[in-house]
Amino acid sequence: MLTFKQKRGILLFLLFLSGCASHGTPELAGLSPEAQAVVIKQHGGVYKVGNPYQIFGKWYYPKEDYSYSEIGMASWYGDDFHAKRTANGEKYDMNTLTAAHRTLPLPSIVKVTNLENGRSLVVRVNDRGPYAKDRIIDISKRGAQLLGYQTKGITKVRVELMAKESKALKAALLGQTSAVHEKTKEILERQGVDTDFLKGYYIQTGSFGQKSLAQNFASKLEKFGAPLIKEAYVDERKYYRVRLGPLQNEDEAQKLLLKVRSNGFSDARIIKE
Repeated sequence: MLTFKQKRGILLFLLFLSGCASHGTPELAGLSPEAQAVVIKQHGGVYKVGNPYQIFGKWYYPKEDYSYSEIGMASWYGDDFHAKRTANGEKYDMNTLTAAHRTLPLPSIVKVTNLENGRSLVVRVNDRGPYAKDRIIDISKRGAQLLGYQTKGITKVRVELMAKESKALKAALLGQTSAVHEKTKEILERQGVDTDFLKGYYIQTGSFGQKSLAQNFASKLEKFGAPLIKEAYVDERKYYRVRLGPLQNEDEAQKLLLKVRSNGFSDARIIKE
């Protein structure tokens, strides 16, 4: 049975999908990381860190830095880039809460605080830049409006990476977590939403006749990702199968299988759906 939180998440997701704009990736605030990942993928977005690159003679080195916090100047960008592709493949929409950063993983979730007026805002970094005058972040037009510096053009900010949220979004985009509850999948399919993102390779680690045993076993697998408990019937008897995934390809599945088995789960095996 779905919890209130899960039901609320599904409702928000379905309402959101019904109002998606066509010119760019729509606003994702309030959606779960899994639901955000679905929409980002459907609009061409991917997770990427990227290789070192050079702009105007200066080198930049993208990396995963979950302790990132920096104070500097922020600018904003709008019409000149509207509907063009961002660095991670989405279409830029100046009316949503996104940003460009020179080195953070794409996408990342950051909190931006305008140090001149105290306003704060959470935005999704999905693009590269800015490169002028040592500015540290370029925020969408809508973000600049809400932070109160659109007219001024620039402001002094503190940018803080939100580690938990960023890691969760990464995991969802890379298929390292159970994407959506099975009931959610059924609801999405009835709404005509493509759920191919749920297909792929899984690591099945155990099968139990009692749900409580499956839940207890699943808790031991959390260091590998978010376990999924899938119900199945064999000869009219219900079983609870504990899995990790989905994973995008067999190579990823083989790597995770090796890691799981080397940690004592010798019965683990790969399942393809």
